[in-house]
Amino acid sequence: MNDVVATVQSWKVTLPCTRAEAEALDGDIAAFALMERPPVLMTSEAEDDETVWRLDAYFEGKPSPAAIKLLKTLVPSAAGTKPLVEALPDEDWVTMSQQGLEPVTAGRFHVRNIASDPELPDHVNLLIEAGRAFGTGQHETTVGCLAMLDRMRQVGMRFRNVADIGTGTGLLAFAALHLWPRAHAIASDIDPVAVEISADNARDNGIPLGDGAGRLALVTAAGADHPAIVGRAPYDLLIANILAGPLIELAPSLCALVEDGGTIVLAGLLNEQANDVIAAYRAQGMRLAERSNRGDWPTLRLRKRPNIGWKRPRRINSAARGEAPGFGSI
Repeated sequence: MNDVVATVQSWKVTLPCTRAEAEALDGDIAAFALMERPPVLMTSEAEDDETVWRLDAYFEGKPSPAAIKLLKTLVPSAAGTKPLVEALPDEDWVTMSQQGLEPVTAGRFHVRNIASDPELPDHVNLLIEAGRAFGTGQHETTVGCLAMLDRMRQVGMRFRNVADIGTGTGLLAFAALHLWPRAHAIASDIDPVAVEISADNARDNGIPLGDGAGRLALVTAAGADHPAIVGRAPYDLLIANILAGPLIELAPSLCALVEDGGTIVLAGLLNEQANDVIAAYRAQGMRLAERSNRGDWPTLRLRKRPNIGWKRPRRINSAARGEAPGFGSI
């Protein structure tokens, strides 16, 4: 008797969106984090009109009205638009949804999202398959961070204790360990699914997990106030690719984790938000050492001034958690 394997019908929900909404949503899954099978979100622009963008959400099984309603909250510009809901043919829709993603090269790093794409000679080749967590390397913020880290290594900067807050897929932590292979490293994300995916990606890319030198520890944490993160402080390099609001809120906590002379790399903010973010970190004893822009997305490198000292992380107010749902580093 032949075994019969039950298959789940795949569905796609399509909504129009603005370019700003598309860029903010790239890889976003936090709104669906409690779903057993969260949708894969993909954004794209119209071939004949760069001002027209669309959001495609791929579901395993027919999406509920509640899921569609939640999807619409991610693109406010589509509030009055009826979504296109359609069943898909019985094909590998996850692979189909990834076919438009081209490999990304930033400095010495070449990031592939599809295993069949060829590696690039004389580069550090990383495979971060697109899917449930932010940080595949496609977003300008992640590319900017990769380029910044590579440039820091080129000018001779050395680090021995690294933290990646809001890691997404683990990509930036992997890059840091390639650049400084003897460093201790820890990566965190508010989303436990992202931490799970980061662990899978680490294994796929030959990054050893654990607490020793050259290994990566992974924790689920909202912000930076977690025993594993605090226990490893102070850090000489801290990376946070999240959002401007949480970056400002977490400024006291993140800066408290960094040693005198230590470096913080920030991304996830827009150009018009940069001054507010910089001001928040200057108030904590940081100075802006470098800024690079990729389109509307700047990457900031800050250095901690001496005599600030290290202390236990604190938040601006006791009710704030500094959470950045759906936006991790990629």
